[in-house]
Amino acid sequence: TQQRNWIGRSTGAEVDFGTTLGDTLTVYTTRPDTLFGATYMVISPEHPYIEKWADKLTNLDEVRKYQDEAAHKSDFERTELNKDKTGVRLQGVMGINPVNNKEIPIFISDYVLVSYGTGAIMAVPAHDTRDWEFAKKFDLPIIEVVAGSKVGVENEAFTDCATGVMTNSDFLTGMSVEEAKKAITEWLTKEGKGHQKVNFKLRDWVFSRQRYWGEPIPIVKCEKCGYVPLDESQLPLTLPNVESYEPTDTGESPLAKMTDWVNTTCPCCGGPAKRETDTMPQWAGSSWYFLRYCDPHNDKELISKEAAEYWTPVDWYNGGMEHTTLHLLYSRFWHKFLYDIGVVPTSEPYQKRTSHGMILGENGEKMSKSRGNVVNPDEIVDTYGADTMRLYEMFIGDFEKAAPWNSDSIKGCKRFIEKYWNLQEKVVDGDEYTPQMEALMHKTIKKVTYDIDNLKANTAIAAMMSLVNELSAKGCNKAELKTLTILLNPFAPHVTEEMWDVMNFGGMVNQAKWPEYDEEKTKENDVEIVIQIMGKVRAKITVPVDMAKDDVLATAKAEPKIAELLDGKEIKKEVYVPGKLVNFVAL
Repeated sequence: TQQRNWIGRSTGAEVDFGTTLGDTLTVYTTRPDTLFGATYMVISPEHPYIEKWADKLTNLDEVRKYQDEAAHKSDFERTELNKDKTGVRLQGVMGINPVNNKEIPIFISDYVLVSYGTGAIMAVPAHDTRDWEFAKKFDLPIIEVVAGSKVGVENEAFTDCATGVMTNSDFLTGMSVEEAKKAITEWLTKEGKGHQKVNFKLRDWVFSRQRYWGEPIPIVKCEKCGYVPLDESQLPLTLPNVESYEPTDTGESPLAKMTDWVNTTCPCCGGPAKRETDTMPQWAGSSWYFLRYCDPHNDKELISKEAAEYWTPVDWYNGGMEHTTLHLLYSRFWHKFLYDIGVVPTSEPYQKRTSHGMILGENGEKMSKSRGNVVNPDEIVDTYGADTMRLYEMFIGDFEKAAPWNSDSIKGCKRFIEKYWNLQEKVVDGDEYTPQMEALMHKTIKKVTYDIDNLKANTAIAAMMSLVNELSAKGCNKAELKTLTILLNPFAPHVTEEMWDVMNFGGMVNQAKWPEYDEEKTKENDVEIVIQIMGKVRAKITVPVDMAKDDVLATAKAEPKIAELLDGKEIKKEVYVPGKLVNFVAL
């Protein structure tokens, strides 16, 4: 889904708006059905028409100032939805809505990017939140063209209009939104004022970098032959040794100064040529490096056919949440290209992909020096130990979700490890689990095994915390401590290896056989039932897990405290939730 959104395929229409200066301003819109509600236009600060119209604009100085401010912002900053809406109206030119020939103002605003669509948009403030906020700020008309708003479009944009009915839209009025999209697109095409268009948010990859580090691009420029690729026999092209990695004064790559490396001969005609001095971006090598791991010593090809068929595709790829979209996207289309030319045997690089969440600062924001919320792991290890640090990072929350650091919670992990360590003082001999602990031991083995396989470390640790509490309270024998130590080892390797050695279990815990569970023994023979009267907990009883409902109710009524409270009252209703609770409604 993230990749689909990043690629951003959308189907809409390109619509030609006239202008009072005689030029045609083309916009791309996914909602051509709302054309009758377009009350202004916005073009990007870089739109070429600004230069074309410069001598006609009466507020050119204001426009130039705004262009300069926009040039200092990143695309991300410019398109943030929550930022203040800014813009400048172009004085001296008006747009002309093609469906009703009404003149509408044209603005420049930095939230419109010249790289997406046509660099110009039509604005329908009644049905787009950003357009609505812009219209409110600049006191522009808001015309409802899709009926259904409960609060009125003057008070809020009505955007949930997929099932709405058209209004105030001439020949479209009364149609559904989908019917109107089709009808207006046909009308635009027939009138020569537009046509259907498929668009993508994804832009072409700017592949070159003006720096030293990066794979050199195996291309030379020959005055006679133009750009020529190196012959495969000349690959791999390697970077030359340089004294300085700093960029050049001209903005070229540092390689541009390496004349002995730059000046070469043309593979085509043998004449003088110059190497390409830009290098590839970091995404290049990281898009396929896993293939090289499969055949790292092969100096004849990227990967042999035999190695590719044996090792690929990657069974499980785990990475940071920020790489889920771009790295996966790039490595997939890189891999699909290699598949198309027969280098790899599978069309997809990974069978399974997971992404871990980000650890935030204690204030819930992304860690950064500027925010002053960075946690230094060295200090945590010095204070609490490496095992506590490791354990807490896995216990902090769901694997896939971001979670804020909590200094109090890490102290809880420290206490858990200390409680585990202190079990050696209580341990008694025993080669089998005790009857009172048998079910819990098998349940914990099952839980931790499943959770490790499914990246649920936090709930695996919670299960072991419960087990340690029970062993501390009810007693612990060597068989139970040995199994617990094996289960805990992946999470806290140092203290568990020490415990293993102290208890003379033999060898090393990380080489021990992983414990197995018996499904039948994970089931409790007895279960604790909560007894409520009028919804309030009054007592608890322990009964066989398979006890019949009538017998459970009879046992509950016979419990001394319950019997006393029910004495003299009429039981109006008996509620039994199997394995959990009994509730008596008594008056």
